[in-house]
Amino acid sequence: MEYLKFILYGLIQGLTEFIPVSSTAHLKVVSLFLGIDDPGASLSATIQLGSVVAIVWYFRSDIFNLRSQSSKKILEYFIHKKLLSSILIGTIPIILFGGSIKLFAPYFFDNVLRSNISIALVSILMAFFMYLADSAKSCSINIKNHNYSDSFLIGLFQAFAIIPGVSRSGVTISSALISGWERGDAAKFSFLLGIPAISLAAIVEFISSFNDFFSFGFLPLLVGLITTFLSSLLAIDFLLKYFSSNGLKIFIIYRVIFGFVILLNL
Repeated sequence: MEYLKFILYGLIQGLTEFIPVSSTAHLKVVSLFLGIDDPGASLSATIQLGSVVAIVWYFRSDIFNLRSQSSKKILEYFIHKKLLSSILIGTIPIILFGGSIKLFAPYFFDNVLRSNISIALVSILMAFFMYLADSAKSCSINIKNHNYSDSFLIGLFQAFAIIPGVSRSGVTISSALISGWERGDAAKFSFLLGIPAISLAAIVEFISSFNDFFSFGFLPLLVGLITTFLSSLLAIDFLLKYFSSNGLKIFIIYRVIFGFVILLNL
């Protein structure tokens, strides 16, 4: 039963981390509906590491490339360096916001914003925000020509993903679309921006709740991480292919239904 529970956690985390529906909300709500333990912030953050490995693996050519010195490769080198700098700049807001919450109000989100009613309302509000983004005209900003101010703005919105129900991928993709990014690159930048954000969240939770991890079996946790990794790869591949042609509509509808189902079961 313990292994099945961690496989379920891994599937929920992997499939919902990159699809814009909020992994944190689904880990809590689905667990409640199925009558199993809420994994809590510590375990949720830990199995997110499987999602981080999946992003790095999927985009490995974007992260670890460029050794040739041809003129084409030199241009790609500078684009690559700019992308890495943009990811670091876009990560600053969530570090400052998340760090401040952790230092001065460590239980704020658990006590106030992790409730089912809060998750339901946030999910519905995010559906409206995503609708505005999906209706925005696609412009010409992409990974090659964006400015650092573009990445910082997306990073500001990413900081709101600390609130359960927001969805890190949902808020970053939506803010990119509203800012005028091309659809495909909006999703790609959102995923790459998640590498440091998700990693830092997992590390902070691990350090702050170190003693809690002795209550988790090593093998079940490993199974959960592997499940997260595999399901994350599927979710990344699906969203990149689906979103470029179809937009956010199906996820907007889903979020509204998800929110109202929670409200009706309070």
